[in-house]
Amino acid sequence: MCKAANQTGTGKNDKEIISEGRQRMNIGRKISERRKELGLTLETFADQLGVSAQTVSSWEDEQAMPELDRIYAIASILKIGIRSLVGVSKDDYKWTIRDQMFSEDHMFTRIKTIAEVRGLKQTYKALYYIREQHRGQFRKKMKHSDAMLPYIIHPLMMACHAQSMGIDDDETLAVTLLHDVCEDCGVRPDELPFSDRVREAVALLTKCYDKDEPIENSERAYYDAISKNSMAAIVKVIDRCNNVSTMAMSFSDRNLSRYIEETEKYVLPLLTTIKRNVPEYNNAVFLIKYQMLSVLESLKAMLMEK
Repeated sequence: MCKAANQTGTGKNDKEIISEGRQRMNIGRKISERRKELGLTLETFADQLGVSAQTVSSWEDEQAMPELDRIYAIASILKIGIRSLVGVSKDDYKWTIRDQMFSEDHMFTRIKTIAEVRGLKQTYKALYYIREQHRGQFRKKMKHSDAMLPYIIHPLMMACHAQSMGIDDDETLAVTLLHDVCEDCGVRPDELPFSDRVREAVALLTKCYDKDEPIENSERAYYDAISKNSMAAIVKVIDRCNNVSTMAMSFSDRNLSRYIEETEKYVLPLLTTIKRNVPEYNNAVFLIKYQMLSVLESLKAMLMEK
């Protein structure tokens, strides 16, 4: 079976990208800088490639360019992506970045209609409660856009995702909508005008770490407590799924790396707990896990190629 060449956003394959990079005569500098970063001597690097030190030196001095087939081996030894090595410019990409995927008004109306038709009183009340509490709040600015998105889009999108996966219990949808209201709006869980079960789940989802406690201990305690409450657990994994799917647009690479590690260490195990304790959520668990793993692996590859 023939394997298609990898494509970039410009429709160019790897060989075309490499050819253009060689024409720009910038590979030599990249090789030199990266080789020194890794602490590789000229001779060691040359030996690994099966060429002479003089050949590598000619590349780095930009007196000659590596053969096309050598580029892959060079990138592998230097532990960088092909596109990073050949110096693809961000200007080569002509995509338009969407500021948001779904309309705030449409999502609000969708959940409102479902709540009215099915008599979901707490969900209905939570919709208007978060509209008031999150008024004037915005999510983190995207890297490639000046748009500031209303914060309420996040819980609305989560509620739509939950409902579309068959999670339509009144209290669970209410918790999904309310999950950030205490942490971000200065409301105490015991002040929430909702049922005891809703208040308890929102309280568990609200991070309130002891400054004197090591962060790792606080995180472990936070996730352990959530794992014991099926409502809080399913809302937490939906929350993380939503954030993982959009965080690349606002996080720095360093924060992105930390977020990936936290997700794999604490959030993915929650899915196993939910599957074991709440069999009716099995379909939702599969979909959430598929989405999170797909995005996480793509983000890892993206970071490793930089």
